[in-house]
Amino acid sequence: MRLAAISDDISTFFDAVGEFFGSLAEVQPGPLAIGLLCFGIYLSLRARAFFHVLRAAYPTERIEYRRIWGAYVAAYGFNNVVPARGGDVIKLFLSRTSVPRSSYPAVGAAFFVEGVFDATMGVFILTFAFTQGVFPKPPDFSKLGAFDLSFFASHPRFTLFFLTALGVLSLVLFAVLSRRVQAFWERVQQGLTILYDRPRYFREVWMVQFVGWLFRFTAFFFLLEAFNIGGSVKNVLLVLGVNAVAAIVPFTPGGAGVQQAFLVKVFGAGAVAYSVGQQIAIATFSLALGFIALVTIFRFRSFKEVIAAGREARAAEAAAEGFPVEPDFDKDARTRRLDEPREDRRRRRAERRASGRR
Repeated sequence: MRLAAISDDISTFFDAVGEFFGSLAEVQPGPLAIGLLCFGIYLSLRARAFFHVLRAAYPTERIEYRRIWGAYVAAYGFNNVVPARGGDVIKLFLSRTSVPRSSYPAVGAAFFVEGVFDATMGVFILTFAFTQGVFPKPPDFSKLGAFDLSFFASHPRFTLFFLTALGVLSLVLFAVLSRRVQAFWERVQQGLTILYDRPRYFREVWMVQFVGWLFRFTAFFFLLEAFNIGGSVKNVLLVLGVNAVAAIVPFTPGGAGVQQAFLVKVFGAGAVAYSVGQQIAIATFSLALGFIALVTIFRFRSFKEVIAAGREARAAEAAAEGFPVEPDFDKDARTRRLDEPREDRRRRRAERRASGRR
């Protein structure tokens, strides 16, 4: 039965894609271009806020904004084509290599600083959306036809257990990755440094994110116009509410299935082409922007190459701390320059031979 539900979701999605391409001639290119431009500015401002978080954590290090911007847009683009926010791994690795003498726990903790703004705005947006009479209530999520959201809505006890277990597991895994737990938490605290200076946080992070949010609002206004749904404050806030719900269940690329189901429910059957068209437009734009950043700033040729290099660098770092990790990566990734000195790699190989490992 579950397989049938997934099959129906896939069939519905491709039907919507076909309807979108069938009505492509009706899309207004002017508003579409303005919407995507505003969305690019939104991403740049979010990257600027993240840059300020890292600069507060490492005040004595020289950090280039263009590299943090590149890491941010590359991760966002990758998240739109892979499920479960796989692009965050890219963001972590590229940001870590862009900040001299930084650590993965500190950079990872900096991710959570962005969530403070998202949580405060999310409460306002969802409160508005649920009071408009067109937004489905949580008990009705299981009837929307999006398999991932329907499954969790139909099994509330499992959902609560899953979220609790996921939070506990995340804390345990982060702690295990550190040889010294106390040092690990000190690095986490370092990544959250800017939160302890509230005026600076509000000025350099919250307000920057808010200005970015205004550009995001404008982007969706013009995208609604481009796909002939009609741009208005109410419609944009409903779209932002849909995105907020989709972000909670990130099991599809960019929350595609959830967004499509919600948008059709909110705006009616006439929004089928828009629900897919908006997703395709943003995904294509952000993926292209991210790929350009990878090639021009970080000199990588593909997202796969970034992931492989990140795993190898993490394995080398873990081995240097005393963990017996044996990375297994393709030839291209193995030949990429690592931060670890050549003498240390030779020493590790000699130690493995001495211990009888091949």
